[in-house]
Amino acid sequence: MTKLVNKDAERLNPCLKEQEQSYQCLNKNGYDQSKCEEYFDNYNTCKKFWGKVYRDRKAQGLYPYLPDVEERAKIKAQYFGAVKSSIS
Repeated sequence: MTKLVNKDAERLNPCLKEQEQSYQCLNKNGYDQSKCEEYFDNYNTCKKFWGKVYRDRKAQGLYPYLPDVEERAKIKAQYFGAVKSSIS
């Protein structure tokens, strides 16, 4: 049952891992936010990335707007591949 709930949470929140890492850092460091800025930055970057994917897919009429968990690694690789080729 726990695995199903966790899988559902991951489906709804593509940044679940980054969110949990931020919480763990806060817990480990007595909720001193200054010690966890790197985790917050990582989480915010993740949220911005998947927000862009969501908006792009919605604009293109692709459903679901957030891709399935199994497709996300492929989408990230495609995006970062496009970014690398535009830099070169």
